[in-house]
Amino acid sequence: MENISRVTRSKKEAKISYDKMSRWYDILIGRGEKRSRESGLAVLDAREGEKVLEIGFGTGHVILALARSVGDSGEVHGLDISEGMLNITASRIEEEGLSHRVNLQCGDAANLPYTHGFFDAIFMSFTLELFDTPDIPIVLQECRRVLKDNGRIGVVSMSREGKTGTMMKLYELGHEKLPNYIDCRPIYAKNMLEDAGFTIANTEIMTYMGLPVEIILGKK
Repeated sequence: MENISRVTRSKKEAKISYDKMSRWYDILIGRGEKRSRESGLAVLDAREGEKVLEIGFGTGHVILALARSVGDSGEVHGLDISEGMLNITASRIEEEGLSHRVNLQCGDAANLPYTHGFFDAIFMSFTLELFDTPDIPIVLQECRRVLKDNGRIGVVSMSREGKTGTMMKLYELGHEKLPNYIDCRPIYAKNMLEDAGFTIANTEIMTYMGLPVEIILGKK
């Protein structure tokens, strides 16, 4: 996987960037991610009474969908590096009257603040590829740790699979030159999940901005 671009900015720099961007994120990016995000949620299939974690919840659209899916007998937890994103999501959840089902906190997915086997399912959308390459196996092992046996993980990720076309080259050049603005980069998400010990139950490819996006369901 030597041809995966590296993440050069620090986590502190990422936090500052997302705090600044949080008020404008939906206008700038959110709508473009909606189709892939909804496909990932359909594959995850969160159910009544389940405990579900979203890593990198952003402005809260997935958190709301998950909270509706798990019902009053379920729980949704969200972890994000940005306090700005947390504040927006918390307001959105309160407006929908779903605060009793949701617990949000700031933190780093490389050190998840949850006990072993706590969750039935985990969801990440355009989040795994924000971590530097050496950190991704650590994040995925943390996901395995907090999932129950037979637990599910849904990942939506920009993909490095297939041929490297012009759009891919231009995007990765932008990521290299402007890492604070073009922060996601394509990775081999399916292979990385397999390397972490997950069994792949479903995978499909969509496109976003002319780039491939993997929709993956893995099982512990």
